[in-house]
Amino acid sequence: MSSEVTRATFDEVMVPNYSPQQIMPVKGEGSRIWDKKGDEYIDLSGGIAVNVLGHCHPKLVAALQEQSQKLWHLSNVYTNEPILQLAQKLCDATFGEKVFFANSGGEANEAAFKLVRRYAFDNYGPEKDEIIAFNNAFHGRTLFTVSVGGQAKYREGFGPIPGGISHLPFNDLSALEKQISDKTCAVVMEPIMGEGGVFVPDDAYLKGVRALCDKHNALLVFDEVQSGMGRTGHLYAYMSAGVTPDVLTTAKALGGGFPVGAMITTAKIAQSLVVGTHGSTYGGNPLAGAVGNAVFDIVSEPSFLKGVLEKRALFEKHLHAINDEFHVFKEVRGKGLLIGCELVEKFQGKAREFMKAGIQEKVLFLMAGANVLRMAPALNITEDEIESAMQRVKSAVATVVSVS
Repeated sequence: MSSEVTRATFDEVMVPNYSPQQIMPVKGEGSRIWDKKGDEYIDLSGGIAVNVLGHCHPKLVAALQEQSQKLWHLSNVYTNEPILQLAQKLCDATFGEKVFFANSGGEANEAAFKLVRRYAFDNYGPEKDEIIAFNNAFHGRTLFTVSVGGQAKYREGFGPIPGGISHLPFNDLSALEKQISDKTCAVVMEPIMGEGGVFVPDDAYLKGVRALCDKHNALLVFDEVQSGMGRTGHLYAYMSAGVTPDVLTTAKALGGGFPVGAMITTAKIAQSLVVGTHGSTYGGNPLAGAVGNAVFDIVSEPSFLKGVLEKRALFEKHLHAINDEFHVFKEVRGKGLLIGCELVEKFQGKAREFMKAGIQEKVLFLMAGANVLRMAPALNITEDEIESAMQRVKSAVATVVSVS
């Protein structure tokens, strides 16, 4: 058996639920990666908003190496110092008083959705079980989370799916007013819709959702898996909207590339997850705690968060200049370094073509549906790297425009 692996090896040995690009990165440093051929790319995808401090940040590497020589795994029969330290930091920095750790955003959301149902059962009875979510939302890949997520394509063929879930238009308060009732146990939403197109709702809408939840004794769940940990220039997106949820989920950037997710809530609500009601074998392991602490200590610094907003302005400057020349974007939206560029009608459905052209120009970015280019770079990307990346994006856009 040959030890050499190539992109073709994927097709031979992997389940075909992914369709990775032809390049195979083998090394990363900061906002740059190198493939097997030694070609260098600027990474504006950030592992889908995960690599908040880029690739192989020295402080994260040091934290992982140090902890790896102490404890890797204990199970939740015991607790450990690094994860308790991270839990304390999350509680001190947010509305939260209690934390549950998992390994991913999907698992954090699974815990949140079970919690809101259990809390309603404990406090109001079994008839209060409706979860209201939103069209085009994304909350994970478990059966429960794809059921709450508002994209039918992810549920197709996996039925019967969990019931008691309603989906409404996003940023439409009147639709929520008509649907919500005393049978609603929770409203689940992304304060910035990521996978569904990088949509930012109105602050007035978020406040209206909060008020309706209060009126009907429903919990408000914010999925900040993608928008959290400094991505918007605030530690969490809710902090700039003047709306506090009852439950918050966080992952992706929380570990800077190491798998970790968390659900944050209040002490009162957390009481419903008593011993035996939920768990995770690897959730809250010492390695995740150590890396998460290192990420948190860097990202939570006010000067670091201010830098995110400054870099946002630089991205916008270049993207608007590209659009002035090529007229490809209907809108540039998002917050901080979660950026969505919606394509004009002429280029609708061609986001993947732009992404592939970017790879040819040695710049990596994402899609958020077929009509939106998405960028979620490392928050410590340098200004020089932004300048260079935007020149490559411009060349990619020019390529697609020239053949359209």
